[in-house]
Amino acid sequence: MLTTIHPKLPMRDKTATRNYYINQLGFQEFGSADFDGYLMVAKDNIQIHFFEFKELDPRENYGQVYIRTDAIKELYQDLLNKKVAIHPNGQLTVKPWGQKEFSLLDPDNNLLTFGQSL
Repeated sequence: MLTTIHPKLPMRDKTATRNYYINQLGFQEFGSADFDGYLMVAKDNIQIHFFEFKELDPRENYGQVYIRTDAIKELYQDLLNKKVAIHPNGQLTVKPWGQKEFSLLDPDNNLLTFGQSL
């Protein structure tokens, strides 16, 4: 019965969030309306939604999303080519649980982990 999930993450600055996801990660803005304090982005078959939280302290933000991919090496290399910062502890590695993963932190310290099954 369940078909998809669209996580909602906090953002302090809509312009900065939009810039990061669209210009650095290659997402597109989703939807035809520009809602005040809300942003929706999409890439391939996923969407991520953001709600404005101006008082957010990024050091205390624990927002996390795990995104599955079928082309992790290519995605990782593309982001490196664009000079997107990889999480200091999140370089592309094979994990003991049978996934190849890497991670990024967005401007508000939301953790994005990308993974592919081995």
